Amino acid sequence: MTTVEADGTCDLCGMPLDGSPLEANGNTFCCVGCREVSEVLSDRPDIEERDIRSADTNKEDSSRDEPPPNHERAFLRITGMHCTTCETFLETVAEATDGIASAEASYVSETVRVDYDPERLAGQDLPEILSTAGYTAYRPEDTIAERKSDDEILWRLIPGVLLGMWVMLPYIVYIYPMHFSLYPDRVLEFTSQLLADAAYFYYVLFLFTSIVLFYTGMPILRGAYVSLKVRHPNMDLLVALAACSAYLYSTIAVILGRIDIYYDVTTAIIVVVTAGTYYESSIKRKAVDLLSELSTARVDTARRYQNDGTTTETEIADLTPGDRILVRAGERIPVDGVVCDSEGTVDEAIITGESLPVTKRTSDTVVGGSVLTNGALVITVGEDASSSLDRITALIWNLKSSNRGIQQLADKMAVVFVPVIVSVALAAGGAYVASGATLSNAVLLTLTVLIVSCPCALGLATPLAVASSIREAMEHGLVVFDDTVFERLRGIDTVVFDKTGTLTTGDLTVHSADAPAELLQAVVAVERRSSHPAAAAIAAAFGATDETDPNEAEKQRAAGETANGVADTQRSHSEKCVSDFQTHTTGVEGTVGETNVLAGHPKLFVEQDWEIAETLTEQAATARAVGRLPVIVGRDGTAEGLIILEDEPREEWEETVTALQQRDVEIVILTGDETEATDAFRDHPHVDTVIAGVPPAAKAETVQRLQTDGQVAMVGDGTNDGPALAKADLGIALGSGTALAVDAAEIAIVNDDLSSIETVFDLAVKAKRRVKQNIGWAFLYNAIAIPIALSGALNPLFAATAMATSSLLVVTNSSRQLLDESDSTAD
Repeated sequence: MTTVEADGTCDLCGMPLDGSPLEANGNTFCCVGCREVSEVLSDRPDIEERDIRSADTNKEDSSRDEPPPNHERAFLRITGMHCTTCETFLETVAEATDGIASAEASYVSETVRVDYDPERLAGQDLPEILSTAGYTAYRPEDTIAERKSDDEILWRLIPGVLLGMWVMLPYIVYIYPMHFSLYPDRVLEFTSQLLADAAYFYYVLFLFTSIVLFYTGMPILRGAYVSLKVRHPNMDLLVALAACSAYLYSTIAVILGRIDIYYDVTTAIIVVVTAGTYYESSIKRKAVDLLSELSTARVDTARRYQNDGTTTETEIADLTPGDRILVRAGERIPVDGVVCDSEGTVDEAIITGESLPVTKRTSDTVVGGSVLTNGALVITVGEDASSSLDRITALIWNLKSSNRGIQQLADKMAVVFVPVIVSVALAAGGAYVASGATLSNAVLLTLTVLIVSCPCALGLATPLAVASSIREAMEHGLVVFDDTVFERLRGIDTVVFDKTGTLTTGDLTVHSADAPAELLQAVVAVERRSSHPAAAAIAAAFGATDETDPNEAEKQRAAGETANGVADTQRSHSEKCVSDFQTHTTGVEGTVGETNVLAGHPKLFVEQDWEIAETLTEQAATARAVGRLPVIVGRDGTAEGLIILEDEPREEWEETVTALQQRDVEIVILTGDETEATDAFRDHPHVDTVIAGVPPAAKAETVQRLQTDGQVAMVGDGTNDGPALAKADLGIALGSGTALAVDAAEIAIVNDDLSSIETVFDLAVKAKRRVKQNIGWAFLYNAIAIPIALSGALNPLFAATAMATSSLLVVTNSSRQLLDESDSTAD
């Protein structure tokens, strides 16, 4: 392995080569992590050798990283997408527009990615172009449009239910009793005459039913239209056929003065299917609402630093390369750049995944999105005046919007079921005419077959089972964002875990300490003046503040005593005032009482000419070699002890990994931390592969390389995990992670309990069984009802009753708990 001059891009992740890149086996890498990915996964096929999704798309790969020359790329959210026919339709509409080079839609993420020529088409016109046929397009940042889209189905359902109740009332009071001869003969005769004479009554039913069909049922009619447009039959088409057939027949009957009208069939079909869709969407919304108060890493403004030392607030978009900006302690660095003045400690975990903060001095590069935890920095804005966080955001959108949807089982069946049913119904009607029946009776038979085969039960089978699974997932602290999750989860072959903040808590804690008790208390007093994460961990372990709850303080004190083996009930030093406090790049210094205290890196003691024993230096090196953070502490010119901090593994990580591997799932740990910090995981018998030092872009590439051997799920918590979460076949984010990570995932673990991952696998297996049960009921109903309808023994009213009964069975079955079932979870 050799270093080469920085020129070009990394052969693995494609990032620019900065500093001293690495060369190995004829390839050039930007970092040790990318080199390790290449070496560890050398037996996997190169990504260029195959197209992961070519088998599903039958179209030119549009997942390229950049739009065509002189084109710009835009991402839009779309309301109303619910199947792959929606994807094809919207892509067709977009690409037929002058100025749009290409478009790719995904109903899973409800996004459309558009490459357009700004010289021929304004970007602000894109939402209007794609808002067609009932779909609504809007910019991702348009929260008002998003809320409106969430409420649309409710505002369609409410009038459908109210008017549907009015339509059904006369059927229940008059028409059904007459058809079933439930009243005495005299009453039946009176009712029949009343219905025959009340022409206005039918016109009112026609009006209300029309509103239900064309307003409440608009999404269903749109889905049917789209399926015809792209020549891909779906369940919406069959539902629309049944509803519209009953509507047309009834309307013609009203015009001809007949009383055998079936507006109730149209109303029932539309309201039942729409209610099922609303139930599913409401469950999803409740799930998303659980993820409140997520942190966000984006900043919109910067503090531009003037030559006279003053600063002015400015928009990030107004920064130009070469500008200088001032960043203070606790603030997020807005854009990539180079430190031109001062020193500070930067937490880059959100970008790199590295759990330990790093020191930045003059001429060091900094990345946008990282946090300055200590000191103040003057930064020269980089060449493109952008943030690494922005590039990660764009990468996530690219990956998410190129992730095409997966057809639900019912839609797959519809491709065959719809043409067969329509053909059978028309053939039955023709045969009925040929046998000497009247045209009206033949039409009635055809209508009966269409109604009895209406896939209300089949259409409800999958969404209700999935909605029930999503609801139950919420009860176990899991938020599921789309209805294909359970289907995809069952095919997962590999689970990739991020380390920092996922398998570990992400917070520094004291692992051990070996120092005099009174010195530890003096260190606490000094560390309380610092904003470094290590300072907070030391203060939490060995000191209590006035604001701390007494019980919590006792717990912290006990933890500190356990860690260092000393008991100290008198916190006298921490009570004293600290003077001459100084923040160094690698530590802190101050005077407590009359004692001069220094805490930090061994190099700091050398720089300050303090005496430090070789044994302490060796102990610190050993701790750092295993991924821990050593802090040397001393007083009055001499180093006297060592505090070792660590990012502790979550208690449930081993149980989770073991349980997953017992499901024949390969376990891979992927982290931005250095190799030494991963030894505890590397040596675990149920961990197959550990890859360390991997930057965000390389994480996504690593996941894609793993996908050559099967389907991959990624578990992470930070923004740096976003691209990998989006690239994976299934992304699982911890709910306490950043908003960007959660947005890139399909599942969020609200309670941060890793054992919930096993629960969601269990739910996937049970959900599949529930869907099969529902579809079994639906097909059993069709297998019995359709032959009876073909024999002429049913009329549309009985057909509608049978249809409603089958739907009720599906709803009842879907409402049962999944994980309470006592039967085996075997697939």
